[in-house]
Amino acid sequence: MDQPHSTSIPRHQTLYAELLRDIQRRGLHRRRHGAYIVRAAILLGFLGLLLTAHIRLGDSWWQLGLAAALGIVFTQCAFLGHDVAHRQVFASTAWSERVGRLVINGLVGASYGWWQSRHRPHHVNPNKVGTDPDVRDGILVNTGPGERVRRTALGRRTTRHQGSLFFALLPLTMLKLHVDAVAATARRASPPSHRSIEAPLLALRLAGFGILVFTMLPPLKALLFLAVELAVSGFYLGACFAPNHIGMPMPAVNASLDFLHRQVLMSRNVRGGRFMDLAMGGLNRQIEHHLFPAMPGPHLRLAAPVVRAFCERHAVPYAETGLFMAYGSVVRHLNHVGFRGTPRYVCHAAATLRPT
Repeated sequence: MDQPHSTSIPRHQTLYAELLRDIQRRGLHRRRHGAYIVRAAILLGFLGLLLTAHIRLGDSWWQLGLAAALGIVFTQCAFLGHDVAHRQVFASTAWSERVGRLVINGLVGASYGWWQSRHRPHHVNPNKVGTDPDVRDGILVNTGPGERVRRTALGRRTTRHQGSLFFALLPLTMLKLHVDAVAATARRASPPSHRSIEAPLLALRLAGFGILVFTMLPPLKALLFLAVELAVSGFYLGACFAPNHIGMPMPAVNASLDFLHRQVLMSRNVRGGRFMDLAMGGLNRQIEHHLFPAMPGPHLRLAAPVVRAFCERHAVPYAETGLFMAYGSVVRHLNHVGFRGTPRYVCHAAATLRPT
């Protein structure tokens, strides 16, 4: 009698299943509705207070301080919208999309549909050239050849020194999100049913907020108010997203990695405890977030030591560093690419883990 044919699954392909069982056994996927209700209430309370102060204060240079505070609160709203979109708050996809659009379009002034169209492929293949939209060359060149060849002398010079200019360019982050949101809505990139919801929310946030500011302040102060709010929120948001993957290994287009290695090797955690969790909206736990995208933010810090120990046990490199060291890696990578035209770190693990 013939023996049944048996296939052996490579060990590295079963590692994630083993880790996931441990995480589920600890209950770290349970949703934290109370924590998110408190977080949302605090943010809405701060927004209400700041907007009331803006109206009551009138024509005063102290308004620029309010603008900076609004920039911080809007960025924290973006972190909340990120969690909602990942279904960390609601199990229902429909509720996640409804509240996600309300927060991202109505409070942040970005486009939920546009952001999801980029963020989903990013999570599938982080830092992978050709498939991760976040590593496509734009103002900053992250991948080497391609748009590295600029049409103007200023563009070429900016690219060569992009690492040194990194922090100066961060304030443009939120402005770019606003522009991309308007462009996505104008070119009808999302289905009509979604567009009918996103467009009014976006108009209310961008046009309504602008009208309020110009109604309360003279034109010069109004422009300065908006510039400060955009610069603070853009710098804050960009400074929190940049350390996540920039300067980490970048797999080639034809690279093949199992899920665990694909998410851990391409991501970087930032140390700093609960303060950093609050300041970066949980994005400092990037490895855990990529391994378990639907895990509630408050549980990421509990999952981190479990994941770190698991990776050490199975010889999977786990990148965790201080904030300033992370920025140093980002700047060095961008300057290296700008000068030499090639990524600083290439993922060699892909060749060793690729199935034969």
